[in-house]
Amino acid sequence: MIKLDIISDVACPWCYVGKAYLDRALEARPDHPFEIEWHPYQLNPDMPPEGMGRQEYMAAKFGSRENILRVHEPLLAHGEKAGVSFDLPAIERAPNTLDAHRLIHWAGLEGRQTTMVSALFRAYWREGKDIGDRAELGDLAESAGLDRAVTLRLLESDADRADISARVQNCRAKGVSGVPAFVIAGRHVVQGAQPTEVWTGIIDDINAQLKERTA
Repeated sequence: MIKLDIISDVACPWCYVGKAYLDRALEARPDHPFEIEWHPYQLNPDMPPEGMGRQEYMAAKFGSRENILRVHEPLLAHGEKAGVSFDLPAIERAPNTLDAHRLIHWAGLEGRQTTMVSALFRAYWREGKDIGDRAELGDLAESAGLDRAVTLRLLESDADRADISARVQNCRAKGVSGVPAFVIAGRHVVQGAQPTEVWTGIIDDINAQLKERTA
């Protein structure tokens, strides 16, 4: 197996698209060599713990409604190509994602990391749920096969908060300034939401190299 480390933030729409493109490639190449691990990143680490209104956040970041619509045009086009839909009007809160990343970490300890990531992306971008709300996170944890009561107790504690924050800072210190970022075998970086055909090409190249080594 080849390690594929994915640096991502669930509040990043391009990370959702990037995952969808990769998913289509993995479906097309069931013999892919990847062992996937997700790593935390926060686009907005200074977001208040309770988050903020999404309209307020978008206006502060992009200004006019026209600018916001213009920014979303390529996103929605790529989302359609990747096979995912967005319900942007349903999203009322821009969340602080630290707790969501804690959830992904705990899911990873139980072998459910990608399942948890998928649930968080879907809940936020397609269902407009507040993934900064701990009760909501408890429900999502349960849907991914985690114990809801245990998860809520952990969320109310400081468990792994410092570790997640340190990992985010480590990514920034290593030069990661945007996500998604995909690191293949600890050496080769694929930046951004790359189309499915890029991933199938990468998988084919890796499989060909692996066959040569074992021939």
